Amino acid sequence: MSQSKKILVAPLDWGLGHATRCIPVILALQQQGAEVLLASSGRALALLRQEFPELTSFELPAYDVQYRSSNMVWNITIQMPKILGAIWQEHWAIKRLAILHGISGVISDNRFGCFLSKKHCAFITHQVNIPAPFRWINQTVNLFNRLIIRQFDECWIPDVSGQPNLSGSLSHPIHWRLKKMTKYIGALSRMQVGTQKPERYAAIAVLSGPEPQRTYFENAIINQAGQINGRLLIVQGKPAFQPTSNSTIHQKNVDIVASMTSATLNNAILESGVFIGRSGYSTIMDLARVGKSALLVPTPGQAEQEYLAEKFAKENIFFTQTQDAMILSEGIREARTRPGIQSSFFDEKALENAIEDFLKYC
Repeated sequence: MSQSKKILVAPLDWGLGHATRCIPVILALQQQGAEVLLASSGRALALLRQEFPELTSFELPAYDVQYRSSNMVWNITIQMPKILGAIWQEHWAIKRLAILHGISGVISDNRFGCFLSKKHCAFITHQVNIPAPFRWINQTVNLFNRLIIRQFDECWIPDVSGQPNLSGSLSHPIHWRLKKMTKYIGALSRMQVGTQKPERYAAIAVLSGPEPQRTYFENAIINQAGQINGRLLIVQGKPAFQPTSNSTIHQKNVDIVASMTSATLNNAILESGVFIGRSGYSTIMDLARVGKSALLVPTPGQAEQEYLAEKFAKENIFFTQTQDAMILSEGIREARTRPGIQSSFFDEKALENAIEDFLKYC
């Protein structure tokens, strides 16, 4: 059916979430007979190479976005020339790859430049409505976002269309200019549903996101780890450092590991009382899969994460603190009183159908 079709999957390197949520997409493509090639940069590419060492992979120009300030507008504005340059470079890189390797179609997770005018291309995003301060900035940012998405043939949203849903106003409603090309494919997670295990750790902190905020967050957790009862596991989110049986660092009541494979991380989360991490959308989907209570700490200046943290705190699903005012012992204690996400937002059939339809055009 689609055995000869080469599909390039290209997730953004803005943290690890875009790469992790592409894992079920890659597996679904393989199940339908497609040959998958990978393209990304930085830690995102390292993670995919760790998960799929047998697949051909390519390095794309890195966006290399950094959040040095809590002012989102300032962060993006001063880095916009670099971001636009990376988008332009990755577009030409994709065109070369298509010619050299006979690529039949592209699935881009938030990589704006990864589209081809003569090949079928899908764009994965949970932000068709990007939150931004001030009305004129919001309108400008979302106009640009829609213009980019319309360069693709399809827009896939990893959520459900109705209520309740996970992404809230980020993906509901759909602007009329995007409606015909948009499909809700259900939540995406590399995690698997499993039974809760005896508690080995009081909490597991899974780190991700742009620097230097990732390091700031890690240091804040380590500095307060002595105040909690029980052991704490920190997964640094550095997949470039291949995990080995001897790679765990032990500090007092803290175990630190550079990265974990999906299966190992899945088990570690189920063995932990509370999850600690950013309120990125991919993290929300992982938590929905495993049904774990969580302390969410949004990346300072990242409006999407701040919105999601506030949304789930108001719904009394997760507990949230800001990074500057984080009190780890209190956060873990309060997080245990929250139920987490109990409902299912996953629709494997919707993903299967979206990929089946996609491959027909490739």
